[in-house]
Amino acid sequence: MADTDHCCSTQLIDGDGEFNVVGLDNFMRTTKFSNCGLSYAVVAIMGPQSSGKSTLLNHLFQTNFREMDAYRGRSQTTKGIWIAHCVGIEPFTIAMDLEGTDGRERGEDDTTFEKQSALFALAIADIVLINMWCHDIGREQAANKPLLKTVFQVMMRLFSPRKTTLLFVIRDKTKTPLEYLEPILREDIQKIWNVVSKPAAHKDTPLSEFFNVEVTALSSYEEKEELFKEQVAQLRQRFFNSISPGGLAGDRRGVVPASGFSFSAQQIWRVIKENKDLDLPAHKVMVATVRCEEIANEKFCRLSSDEDWLALEEAVQSGSVSGFGRRLSSILETYFSEYDSEATYFDEDVRNAKRKHLESKALDLVLPAYLNQLGHLRFKVLENFKSRLEQMLKEGEGFAASAHACTESCMLEFDLGCADAAIKQANWDASKVREKLQRDIDAHLLSVRDAKLSELVARYEEKLRQLLCEPVESLFDAAGRDTWASIRKLLRRETETAALEFSTAISSFELDQPTIESMLQGLRDYARNLVVKKAREEAGKVLILMKDRFSTVFSHDNELMPRVWTGKEDIKTITKDARTASLRLLAVMAAIRLDEKPDKIENILLSSLMEGTVTSPDPLASSTWEEVPPENTLITPVQCKSLWRQFKSETEYTVTQAISAQEAYKRSNNWLPPPWAIVAMVVLGFNEFMLLLRNPLYLMFLFVAFLLSKAMWVQMDVPGQFQHGTLAGLISISSRFLPTVMNLLKRLAEEAQGHRTPESPRQQESSVAFQSFRNQSQLNPTSSIAQSSVSSNVSVSDSSVEYSSPNLMQRRSTKVQEAELSQ
Repeated sequence: MADTDHCCSTQLIDGDGEFNVVGLDNFMRTTKFSNCGLSYAVVAIMGPQSSGKSTLLNHLFQTNFREMDAYRGRSQTTKGIWIAHCVGIEPFTIAMDLEGTDGRERGEDDTTFEKQSALFALAIADIVLINMWCHDIGREQAANKPLLKTVFQVMMRLFSPRKTTLLFVIRDKTKTPLEYLEPILREDIQKIWNVVSKPAAHKDTPLSEFFNVEVTALSSYEEKEELFKEQVAQLRQRFFNSISPGGLAGDRRGVVPASGFSFSAQQIWRVIKENKDLDLPAHKVMVATVRCEEIANEKFCRLSSDEDWLALEEAVQSGSVSGFGRRLSSILETYFSEYDSEATYFDEDVRNAKRKHLESKALDLVLPAYLNQLGHLRFKVLENFKSRLEQMLKEGEGFAASAHACTESCMLEFDLGCADAAIKQANWDASKVREKLQRDIDAHLLSVRDAKLSELVARYEEKLRQLLCEPVESLFDAAGRDTWASIRKLLRRETETAALEFSTAISSFELDQPTIESMLQGLRDYARNLVVKKAREEAGKVLILMKDRFSTVFSHDNELMPRVWTGKEDIKTITKDARTASLRLLAVMAAIRLDEKPDKIENILLSSLMEGTVTSPDPLASSTWEEVPPENTLITPVQCKSLWRQFKSETEYTVTQAISAQEAYKRSNNWLPPPWAIVAMVVLGFNEFMLLLRNPLYLMFLFVAFLLSKAMWVQMDVPGQFQHGTLAGLISISSRFLPTVMNLLKRLAEEAQGHRTPESPRQQESSVAFQSFRNQSQLNPTSSIAQSSVSSNVSVSDSSVEYSSPNLMQRRSTKVQEAELSQ
């Protein structure tokens, strides 16, 4: 170590009990200890031989006490009592290294020096380190408890009371937490104190009046050197300012000034050596302790390497082992019986204590295998539970009944498995594993239940979606004053039907009533939200619906027959009715009305948009409807006003087209001149009329001319030619005039000869006229002309009159019936 040369290691008392006065004085002079006054501390260490006391002090205080060479065997290293200066520790601290107890060098009966050195350490030191092995906790001699018992009693008898700190240092710490070891040590110390004979003055004095008991633990120096050094470094910090309030020796009493330390120590040692009453328990008890521990350790080592045990341990790692408890009990009983046989002649109390310690170690060794067995058993039972539950549910069993039956059978299976895994040497409690299995089963049941319920909920939600979406959409398409009432009725009927069926479906789950009500309410909310969502979708295309409604009312009569604009219809009234119907549809779509609360939306829209009533303020200049919550608003008043303007602009063309079609129809069916012109012709043409009456040949000539003109009119389709304009009609007629005349003359010639060629439809119409003339019989063809409700474009083809419009195309053909008259 760095400063070991400055520690001034000195033998204070040699192995024969001689006090080294000269050495102590030299130590005090070299280290200037005499100048410290009361600012110093003495730390002593005691414990079994070769337990690492000197090693601990050297690492803890940077001293250079002689350490045992493990390669030369275990033997006495420190003889007598040595002291050294603790380098770097404030205040000035002296380390005292005592000869180890239980040393074979002094023999079985020579334990006087051990008693004296221990008593000297307790009398001189402010802090006494009790060095002990972790696996020796519970041993009487290894922890020096009998020695402490004697020392307590003698110390109170010889010296005035002082406060000493006993710091138990547990070496080679195992996995057992310190918080489990510390209470055991404290309890043992308290028991020693309770049984010690005390003077009358201190009969009821508590242990804390004389001693402070502290416990710490260190890892193995040989196996975990780095961790050991780290823990020692942490322990070293506790010795800084150790005599200050709150320090390890902060409440010490009866401190001797440093200048008188040498004389005080000599007198204390002299008194201790002259005291003949100090006596420790019989050495045979110590031998029994050591020997029984050796037997127990040997049996434990054999158990750890036993082939049967290793095979069983390996088997249980991979899976559950049948007869585990019986096989393990047999192995343990073999070694426990061997221990009882070999230790039968030793002290009974020591023998029983060591057997319990052996049992404890052996059970700690096999406990992980037992827990593995329970773990495999738990996993196996849980998997069986899952498969049985799934099978029962597939067979149609109710969920609650299946869960109860599977749980009961699987827990019984687990209990039988636990009984098979139990060993007779221990009363291990498997309740925690059982509780874990129960929690796993409950968690799986909850998961399966939630999945099944979610599946049911999804099924009924899909059913509601199918039952509500299309009917609601259909109701909105045919929106009227009773639309929302119909929707409410539909929603109530389908929701209650679904809720009743759903309640029946979940009855097998045996849910509590609040949960059932919550799920039913969730189903009702889903149905309501479906309607609300569909209403919002339809409200998004309200302009299209309004135009469709307008077209339907405007272009069809009350019997839903296509309207023919003949000139007799009141377009203004029809337009108003169509717009009113469209506005009522807008009123229906403006808000959600699932709560049967009345509103004035329709009246407001009619008065503001149709009647043109001006009020202040404008009821449509708002973003909310009166008496309608914002969440139920689909189309705000401002949006309605904007939609109405757009609607009117887009339907204005339809009205204009209807008016044009009506005027076109009138023009195409009115061939008579105005009445005034007829009167004028009668007055001015009276003489010509009388001339015709006086000369019938003129009348016959005019009649023949009329028939020829009629035949030419039909043959050339004069109205059809003028359909595309006057100029185009004149050109077409002029080009077709001569062929038509030639065709008529040819047909007349054929008729005169008594036979005829096949006729085209137009030729048939011409021949009809001539046959009527010859046979003096009138043929009346029936014709039907269909006009568009909105179009002013009129086209006449061979035998039909056709009117077209953007919204409606109708065609009616005029059929001419021909009658052959016998000559």
